[in-house]
Amino acid sequence: MKHIVVLISGNGSNLQAIIDACQQKKINGTISAVFSNKADAFGLERAQEAGIPTHALAASEFASREAFDRQLMQEIDAYAPDVVVLAGYMRILSPAFVARYSGRLLNIHPSLLPKYPGLHTHRQVLENGDEEHGTSVHFVTDELDGGPVILQAKVPVFEGDDEDEITARVQHQEHAIYPLVVSWFLDDRLKMRQNAAWLDGVQLPPQGHAAE
Repeated sequence: MKHIVVLISGNGSNLQAIIDACQQKKINGTISAVFSNKADAFGLERAQEAGIPTHALAASEFASREAFDRQLMQEIDAYAPDVVVLAGYMRILSPAFVARYSGRLLNIHPSLLPKYPGLHTHRQVLENGDEEHGTSVHFVTDELDGGPVILQAKVPVFEGDDEDEITARVQHQEHAIYPLVVSWFLDDRLKMRQNAAWLDGVQLPPQGHAAE
């Protein structure tokens, strides 16, 4: 059985989608542990309810980002993960962390990358009058939200939408595509090579796999 470690900072709705997919055997693997930089993250309760070991590390207890990540890597490595999944993890990762898990570090970002890296993507979509929004699963590299895109899902933006409505629409898609990408990776269908995502031996285009 292959091992997944998930990092969260908050509600953990994408974590829940992956827990559900593992339980339904849609993912050929198991979540070995969930880590958070917030002890009160609701996602930790989701993990505990599923019988998954949880760990919380407080940044205030470490002298630097590098020291925090060194401890985090040590604790993650105890679970020998095949893949490390960022599911709403809101800390910028040190280069050493990214290097340690290079090629097996996944993230989901609520925009159609390369549009809107960073924070407040839904607000930017509304402010710019975009008619289309979405979410991207990508490999993590040193460039913030800049690693190779694996899969995107698009959603329409309707007149009169607010941030909450767009967030819900995007999250609905996230909960479908993130477990799918994790399953591809654990089935050895998905790889990162030469700073590109490859699925079934074929290099994916910059926008990732065409879901249509």
